[in-house]
Amino acid sequence: MGCAMSRLVKATIAVVIMAMLFMPAAMAATVASFDATQSQRIPLPDGSVRGPESVAFDGQGQGPYSGVSDGRVLKWNGDELGWTTYTSSPDYNSDACRFAKLRPATNPETLCGRPLGLQFHHKSGNLYVADAYKGLMRVGPGGGEATVLVSEIDGLPLRFTNGIDIDQITGQVYFTDSSMNYDRSQHELVTNTDDATGRLLVYDPQTGDVQALQAGMAYPNGVAISYDRTHLVVASTGPCKLLRHWIRGSKAGTTEPFADLPGYPDNVRPDRKGGYWVALHGEKNERPFGVDNHLLAVRVGRDGKIVEEMRGPKRVKPSEIMERADGKLYIGTMDGPYVGVATWK
Repeated sequence: MGCAMSRLVKATIAVVIMAMLFMPAAMAATVASFDATQSQRIPLPDGSVRGPESVAFDGQGQGPYSGVSDGRVLKWNGDELGWTTYTSSPDYNSDACRFAKLRPATNPETLCGRPLGLQFHHKSGNLYVADAYKGLMRVGPGGGEATVLVSEIDGLPLRFTNGIDIDQITGQVYFTDSSMNYDRSQHELVTNTDDATGRLLVYDPQTGDVQALQAGMAYPNGVAISYDRTHLVVASTGPCKLLRHWIRGSKAGTTEPFADLPGYPDNVRPDRKGGYWVALHGEKNERPFGVDNHLLAVRVGRDGKIVEEMRGPKRVKPSEIMERADGKLYIGTMDGPYVGVATWK
């Protein structure tokens, strides 16, 4: 009896251990999955530009607005009017920039700029633009030529201005400089060399002051302010992580891990439940062959846990997912000729 009981106890313990080992996989399988394969498209004009990297809507709900490959920020005015130019950098040369594709030996980005992150301050109507080459820019309501607000800090130039978000109460602008060594055209080197010279910055529109909140970061990319305005969530692209930087409370000024991700994050945008949509430019160790389906994005709860995933064709590599009140998800990309629109819930 003793031996039989001992065997029974050992068997029970073994079953419990096996259950514990496989529990994470079972829990992962319960994460909700959303297929965005049948997403609609808002084509960019004339096929002449690409890469609507970020998507923004103004305080009246008009848009989307998006920055594109020739250095302009465009506004969508509906099917009848289509896209129109909303803003561009100072001294923008339309001939040199908009027709640069006819001169493939040139790289127009350094001259024309490359708008990446976009965000409106709804009360003022100002649009802030994180331009990879020009720095932080702003244009007033109605658009027109943008003003460069920040192109350097402490005498050091912004090499790769990238993500942006705004505290709608204070008006403070949070943005990232992804590297002090490489610009956007060298973005792969930021990851391949394990560069950790990126910075998280804040601009005060009342004083014009700018300061670094955190330096020595590994490829800081998208940034989003939390629903309660206590912290920022920052995408760290190379390490495939989200970081949390506290801006209020007892932890103010500190940065800590927030989430491990299954792919390389780009922009971070709030969902409507206190969490975040994180666009993934690709999965870790992704294989080009096999089933034509991969992760496009994940939705992360306010506790840092992945609660939902978005999937779609491998040719689609999102840079941003913007959720709207009507349940539509606007999808930006770095090289696509359209803004995607998926109906979620």
